Amino acid sequence: MARSLLAQHPDVGSALRPVPDAQRARLLDAMIRVVAERGYAAAPVTDVVRAAGVSRSTFYELFASKEACFLEGYRAGVDVMVENVRAGVREAPDDWRAQLRAGIRAYLETLLAEPVFARAYLLEIHAAGPAALEARGEAMRRFADRYQASFDSARAADPALRPPPREALLVLCGGTEQLLAERVRAGRLRGVRELEDIFCHCAESVLLGPPASHPTPLED
Repeated sequence: MARSLLAQHPDVGSALRPVPDAQRARLLDAMIRVVAERGYAAAPVTDVVRAAGVSRSTFYELFASKEACFLEGYRAGVDVMVENVRAGVREAPDDWRAQLRAGIRAYLETLLAEPVFARAYLLEIHAAGPAALEARGEAMRRFADRYQASFDSARAADPALRPPPREALLVLCGGTEQLLAERVRAGRLRGVRELEDIFCHCAESVLLGPPASHPTPLED
């Protein structure tokens, strides 16, 4: 049986970790599963501890709240997704377009292989309160950094390229998430591979647009 996404995280999935850490790992995995199945608002701690096979008192020894547990699981999953994208890029040919496509493919394949986490990541994060929205913003910035790395590779090949505004990279990430969220909501996650070409085209358009097409970056 394949390990869950969270079990692939080095700080979560090791079978050799002490008992409290193993219990923490089971709770993180159970939280994501229960939230994905029932929705964040309808996922009580009682159901999470039952799914994890630990006591309620153990849960509160390890986590301050349901929110804290969910967000730790969310961030651990994002860590694995980012590393999968990096690994995809590293294994691609030494060509920035091939590396861009490999990163996008790794992102999509990770979500496709992990429908439970995909639902928590793309849909339920919006229901978990202000701290969750900040965690989502952190994730968006990390994926924008991956697009920035692709642009840096493109610029190394063609120094005449002008950097796109940071805001454009965040729009790219947000649009990607929105399309994927619609697929998950409609129960059509299995068809996300067909979006690969669209995402690659959009990314290349942002990265390679003529200088005049890039608006002036917004002031903070």
